[in-house]
Amino acid sequence: MIITVPSEIKYVKEISSKITKSLLPYKLEEEALFDIKLCVEEAVRNAIVHGNRSNRKLPVKVDCRVDDGILNIEVEDRGAGFDHKLLPDPTKDGNILRNSGRGVYLILKLMDKVEFNESGNRIRMIKRFRTLDA
Repeated sequence: MIITVPSEIKYVKEISSKITKSLLPYKLEEEALFDIKLCVEEAVRNAIVHGNRSNRKLPVKVDCRVDDGILNIEVEDRGAGFDHKLLPDPTKDGNILRNSGRGVYLILKLMDKVEFNESGNRIRMIKRFRTLDA
């Protein structure tokens, strides 16, 4: 499934809803669905706000695929990108009370594998999952 939307916050929940609904046939555990939803919303929000700077003319593209129990989600914006290695650690004393800066940290903790393209405007999140039937 490929979803392309303008850079408007109102699309964040719409995208996460489409993705989680598309996963219903796999009967994922509730916790896995929550993690996926949270990571999608963080990645899309980052793409809209930080990547495209909320420029409605710039699209955010989300590509979601499942293959053999492996969920692969890519979120790409048209922004200049960033170096994820330079993000401050939100668990450090000086950052704990900040209002933002936890999205990528959460994604790194909740997904099984996370990759950024060289320019930093595309994130690839991989989650291996078990179904309730397994």
